[in-house]
Amino acid sequence: MVKKSFNLDPFSGCVFLFCGSRRDRFKALYWDGQGFWLLYKRFENGKLAWPNNE
Repeated sequence: MVKKSFNLDPFSGCVFLFCGSRRDRFKALYWDGQGFWLLYKRFENGKLAWPNNE
């Protein structure tokens, strides 16, 4: 998705954030040189303030 949709390099060392439509959870993807880290966070109370743009 990072490479196809955004034309970015997933192996660059950058952190990529993805947010669902309800904005109460997000995923972070990171390449550390040996493998990918995938962090999943769900907010129990409230929502993430996510930019609202296309």
